[in-house]
Amino acid sequence: MRIKRLGVVAIAIAAVGALTLSGCSGASNDAGTAGGGIITTNGNEPQMPLIPTNTTEVGGGKIITSIFAGLVSYSATGEIENEVAQSIESDDATTWTVTLNDGWKFTNDEAVTAQSFVDAWNYGALYDNAQSTSYFFDNIVGYSDVQNTMDDPTGAVDEDGNVLQVGDPLAESMSGLTVIDDTTFTVELAAAEADYPLRLGYTAFSPLPTVAYEDMAAFGENPIGNGPYELASEGAWQHDVQIDLVTNPDYAGVRTPANDGLNIIFFASQDGAYAAVQGGDLDVLDAVPDSAFATYKTDFPDSNVNDPAAIFQAFNMPYYLEHWSGEEGELRRAAISMAIDRAEITDVIFQGTRTPATDFTSPVIDGYSDSLEGSEVLDYNPEEAVAKWAEADAISPYTGTFDIAYNSDGGHQAWVDAVVNSVKNTLGIEAVGKPYPTFAAALDDRSAGTLTGATRAGWQADYPSMYNFLAPLYQTGAGSNYEGYSSEEFDGLLKEGAAASSVDDATAKYVAAQEVLLKDLPTIPLWYSNVTAVWNADTVSNVEFGWDSVPLYHEITKN
Repeated sequence: MRIKRLGVVAIAIAAVGALTLSGCSGASNDAGTAGGGIITTNGNEPQMPLIPTNTTEVGGGKIITSIFAGLVSYSATGEIENEVAQSIESDDATTWTVTLNDGWKFTNDEAVTAQSFVDAWNYGALYDNAQSTSYFFDNIVGYSDVQNTMDDPTGAVDEDGNVLQVGDPLAESMSGLTVIDDTTFTVELAAAEADYPLRLGYTAFSPLPTVAYEDMAAFGENPIGNGPYELASEGAWQHDVQIDLVTNPDYAGVRTPANDGLNIIFFASQDGAYAAVQGGDLDVLDAVPDSAFATYKTDFPDSNVNDPAAIFQAFNMPYYLEHWSGEEGELRRAAISMAIDRAEITDVIFQGTRTPATDFTSPVIDGYSDSLEGSEVLDYNPEEAVAKWAEADAISPYTGTFDIAYNSDGGHQAWVDAVVNSVKNTLGIEAVGKPYPTFAAALDDRSAGTLTGATRAGWQADYPSMYNFLAPLYQTGAGSNYEGYSSEEFDGLLKEGAAASSVDDATAKYVAAQEVLLKDLPTIPLWYSNVTAVWNADTVSNVEFGWDSVPLYHEITKN
């Protein structure tokens, strides 16, 4: 999910379906009585079979969330609520005891037990299974054993001449997971993590029935879950068209549906989906297209939303480039940041569908702050920007052009042009956007350390925690720390936060860690992406969106 996070905008508006507007009502859409009926909504063709540990993109994620229930789920504001878990407890934030509620079943009547979770997590972590969310289990004792690799015995090499790696697990399961009985298991972490339960609502931690392991690929086509919805029938997933879900009558969690099911339609474009809502052929659209930013509030005066979500956008400056490290680099990063008029860009380019950043997380995350010490570096301040740039020039005169790399297939050119113009006009230097044809092409240069300037970056939270916004991106050696930032002070505060005895104490450490980032600026925060959505007020009511921008489908009622 590390890479997906950076491509979130492109993914959200990906044109993967072939459905035409005239075919939008392919599934049953009976209005029924108040509270009943099938809700029609937009989606994207899932990238992979519907397996919780191998689904990291938006299209598959909203389906997985609907058909599986984990230990906990998230409220609209990102607070955890017990689902299958009765309790998740620890005395030291290192060894956690999970106790399940009795009576939960998968839709094939198999009981949901402690083993259902432990087997699913071990499957997700094992290197040979190549699950895209395997790293989510990397803090469990024994993870390194199931992820062990060796040189390919055939001597095969990659394009750079490095010997390819193949799986060589030292164990088939993680020693940190222990089943006590049908309703109890323990999780031993390699390092303390005070807010560990917060991450357990992410779909990668879902349980699986035993039938899944007989043929995982086939299971992914017709998954059997334990969530509020289930597939309407075998073959309900019509690839590139839609998927039909109906309510699970045996579901016993906190997300009891107020409707009869979901018809998730895979549109060829967001513009087509928007037209469908206008035409009464779609109930809910969770992402307004760029073309409608200026009109959606008048088109849907009583049924629209534009609120911050757990998505952070920025751009990074590699430390390996001349002028961008040490004291000189610190001054230049601050100058660049203060040369950007975030408020104007979010108003003009995004029509108010973005919120200028004041920290490195999101306003929907507990611990978010708009008053961090040092946050004035995020304010538009041309005079101070010029002064800091001059201080840097006194150390070493700047040469060359400042550029920002971006993928041109993701709708980024307008804001990149606005940012580089703001920098150019303020600092009087040459500044340009550097387009790449695809996100993958841009990422290749980033991974190889061959960028010539800045690169766009961002993060969509996996779970509602400050730690999830900080550790994967800025911790020394972290998987998504592509630009190689390293700070002993930041790393130390992050570790102290993880080991704190309470979430409040942990938050205080994470706040302090962000204040280190504001001084070093390994990334230049820009804005938070909002959930900007509309719905048909004539056909549905009770439409609310979660902290992660996904509609709370179970609450929606048919008029």
